[in-house]
Amino acid sequence: MRIDILSLFPEMFKGPLTESILGKATEKGLLDVHVTDFREYTTDKQRHVDDAPYGGGAGMLLQAQPIFDAYDAIQKEVGPDTSKGRVILLDPAGQKFDQHLANELAHEDHLTFICGHYEGYDERIRQIVTDEVSLGDFVLTGGELASMVMIDATVRFIPGVLGNHDSATGDSFEDGLLEYPQYTRPADFRGMKVPEVLLSGNHQLIAQWRQKESLRRTLHRRPDLLESAHLTGQQRHLLSDIKIEEDESEPE
Repeated sequence: MRIDILSLFPEMFKGPLTESILGKATEKGLLDVHVTDFREYTTDKQRHVDDAPYGGGAGMLLQAQPIFDAYDAIQKEVGPDTSKGRVILLDPAGQKFDQHLANELAHEDHLTFICGHYEGYDERIRQIVTDEVSLGDFVLTGGELASMVMIDATVRFIPGVLGNHDSATGDSFEDGLLEYPQYTRPADFRGMKVPEVLLSGNHQLIAQWRQKESLRRTLHRRPDLLESAHLTGQQRHLLSDIKIEEDESEPE
């Protein structure tokens, strides 16, 4: 996958995109990241990339010209053989980013992120955009941090990036539920013991326990996820068992 990032602060990306999983993905040739400082494309003598909004108002808006010209230069560089892919505008008013969108984006050959600053964008910038995306209902000082998070979540789904493909498919939210509890050695740490079923070697019972505990954790921590989750008949049965167990355990 090729990822292009349009930003006024390209130095911000050096650590997060060159270390750990993302750095290894680049070394393997699975990821090719390019960061473009779109200030380099301004035609303003003072190198301004923002201006006051027509009609008045607080703050400054990013101008269309530097971003359009930077984007055109990227398209010229990648050539006609590389797909335009998805062009993502980081915007608090955009679609909320989640695990399913990350998986969807991972199937693209080319992604371009436009990182904003100041009060907002000249509306015409949206003409080159395919997706407007937000991390959540809060405002950051710029789109750089949001784009790093989205890139990290997306690249995990590219085949070969993680040592074990099941690491991505088993993540929290992948099936609409939170991940089940996990343990490693020792089996008894300061009197806190690993559940016996995980030591049994019975893979069928282990799978059932994990599914049940995933439902239990989701019920306790994110019950809102259960409202939109597509539960199987077995999962609905397990959820009923959990509620009965917990009702019975409550003191009268």
